[in-house]
Amino acid sequence: MRAPAAAAAARVRRLLATRRGRRRALRALVALCTAALLPATWLWLTAGDRVRTEATVPSEPVAVVFGAGLLSGRPSPYLANRVHTAARLYRAGRVQAVLVTGDNSTTDYDEPTAMRDQLRREGVPAVRIVLDYAGFDTWDSCTRAHRIFGVDRAVLVSQDFHIRRALALCRAAGIDSYGVGVAEPHDATWYYGGVRELAAAGKAAVDAAVRPDPHFLGPAEPGVARALAAARTAGGRSR
Repeated sequence: MRAPAAAAAARVRRLLATRRGRRRALRALVALCTAALLPATWLWLTAGDRVRTEATVPSEPVAVVFGAGLLSGRPSPYLANRVHTAARLYRAGRVQAVLVTGDNSTTDYDEPTAMRDQLRREGVPAVRIVLDYAGFDTWDSCTRAHRIFGVDRAVLVSQDFHIRRALALCRAAGIDSYGVGVAEPHDATWYYGGVRELAAAGKAAVDAAVRPDPHFLGPAEPGVARALAAARTAGGRSR
């Protein structure tokens, strides 16, 4: 008895041996490619004109910065650029508080604290920075921002290849948001990120439709409300 893989290969060869079979295979391939691209198309349509530049993004109460990895305990280059962009938005008066959301699943891996430390080095006061330690993926970050931290409106900060997925998921989570896509050189990491987004778009479509609970929910946290209250007390900009 032939192994299942060998039997499947034989069936494929028989299918491709005839003109009718090749047409059927081509139609199946086109259908498969179309199905694979539908979630990515949905992301582009959902984001619409919500992707802006630092100069054109509307002012919103909060910037949400998504985690993107650490190197030796410090933000990776991509994450550092996200944080740097959020700090500029704060200094420009586009946002009054910054919610940093990332992975702190182990004691020696703490994205939110690394992001906070960089923000402070770049002049954002600690009272305006809020940390979400359970943003394990984009959906968790978006739904926790709304359900745990009470964020209804925000500017999202991420790389240009990821920002539309963040916008679509935050919209599904209940956040009216605009996005600033951080531009990066089109190197191997950028291309890897773009290809990864094609696969991630499918999961994003499921998350937006099902709206599952995040890995960790927990009680509401007042950090964002306190940061915005501090901004109002200080007249919005004083430190």
